Amino acid sequence: MQDRVIKIGVAGLGRLGIMHAKNIAYKIKNVELTAICDSNNKNLLKYKQQLNIEYGYASFPEMLENKELDAIAIITPSAFHCDQIELSLEAGFHVFCEKPLGVNLEDSTKAKKAVFDHPDKVFMLGFMRRFDPSYKYAKKKVDDGEIGQPILFRSYSVDPISSIDSVLSYIPHSAGQFVDMAVHDIDLARWFLKSEPKSIYAIGGCFAYPEFGEYGDGDNVSALMQFENNAMAFFLAGRTAPHGYNVETEIIGTKSTLRIGSVPQKNLVEIIDQNGVRKECSQSFHERFEDAFKNEMQEFVDCILENRKPEVNVEDGVQSSKIAELATKSFKTNSLIKL
Repeated sequence: MQDRVIKIGVAGLGRLGIMHAKNIAYKIKNVELTAICDSNNKNLLKYKQQLNIEYGYASFPEMLENKELDAIAIITPSAFHCDQIELSLEAGFHVFCEKPLGVNLEDSTKAKKAVFDHPDKVFMLGFMRRFDPSYKYAKKKVDDGEIGQPILFRSYSVDPISSIDSVLSYIPHSAGQFVDMAVHDIDLARWFLKSEPKSIYAIGGCFAYPEFGEYGDGDNVSALMQFENNAMAFFLAGRTAPHGYNVETEIIGTKSTLRIGSVPQKNLVEIIDQNGVRKECSQSFHERFEDAFKNEMQEFVDCILENRKPEVNVEDGVQSSKIAELATKSFKTNSLIKL
């Protein structure tokens, strides 16, 4: 296994795509970043030179003609995911795709069929929080029964207001906060609770940025769900945190409670100055989940080398996207939805 190198082409050179490309180029074992693809020619040329990559493509189908590649990593806008998954699998490649699987159930189901039609290929979805050391540690405690029966899952995912300009520029391509942002929390709830929702009620609004309302979204939204095993879940997704990037999760059981990231601290340093005693906060998803992003891509590569399927599969993508889509519908109609 160690003698083989998996050659990957990365599609999409936004903030997340560049991070994945650099991880593949410098931090993942048994892999080579062989090609990149982006419609922005300036970005393409910049990173082709900076990362010393042999192939650069402005066209996704053109990259799929490169038979030196073993796998494709899809880090493009959400609306492109399902079509690109189908094209990549049909061209004979293993596929890693960032979340969400799709922006609606119809597209997600189409991608699921493509994955099932190519059982010899590894497909993995980028729910990276499952690969964060703290979440993995908490998951084992839940699975070992240490907290008793889980009865409530609570999760906050809040972006810093310092990044609001880039978020606003992305609104036209977004499927809404539940699909693009809270889908991580929805996946975690399904993972920890080992169940699926049976009812959803979502609310929210444009409390600081009415621009979100023009696209049927809010700058802060929330949802309450009840699962088939009667466990409860509460989600908050926001874009206006003044302190930084904040992902906080709590799992309450009949015996004890687990909290992950209850303070979004950058590190263990305390600053003592004229403002008192304080801790700095993480300012981006790159910073908070640096290890998780590396771990998930290493798992994708290892699955190819070891000819096995990853735990995070296309069904997780379909279910999470469906739930996020229904939460969006509940938010827009201000109504309780029963599955």
